[in-house]
Amino acid sequence: MKHILSVLVNDQPRVLARVSSLLGQRNFNIESISVGGSEEPGLSRMVIVTYADDRTMEQVSKQLHKLIDVIKIQDLAFDESVVRELLLVKVGANSSNRAEINSIVEPFRASIVDVGANSMMVQATGDRAKLDSLLELLRPYGIKEVARTGVTALPRSSARSKAMV
Repeated sequence: MKHILSVLVNDQPRVLARVSSLLGQRNFNIESISVGGSEEPGLSRMVIVTYADDRTMEQVSKQLHKLIDVIKIQDLAFDESVVRELLLVKVGANSSNRAEINSIVEPFRASIVDVGANSMMVQATGDRAKLDSLLELLRPYGIKEVARTGVTALPRSSARSKAMV
């Protein structure tokens, strides 16, 4: 079962290393991990996507809580959360196909953020499937570079995410 963990941690050096090391030592594959500031000064939010059954995730949560810099852990349900990823893709483009590429990008609510002599850079946000679809449509033009942030997520206002002990 896929889990999204939202982990509130102290904004200190090596916290990310300790959290990812703990997961690695327990043979967890991290599909995605993103870290950034939170609503509280001095705290960061880690969003970790991994696979495990509920019982195993509970054990992992208990282990994470033992880390001194971990403040709070929530297991976010996919259907009760806003889950997004950012994609930047540099695609081959010239004056004859720029309009065509733009017409592919538009329905995805993506935007062109850079234009060069032989390329364009597209920025898109959404779920993994949406971004994968956009990449497939751009592939015939020649994908030069791709950068993805990994998942970031928050529970919806009406959602009851599971606070983990």
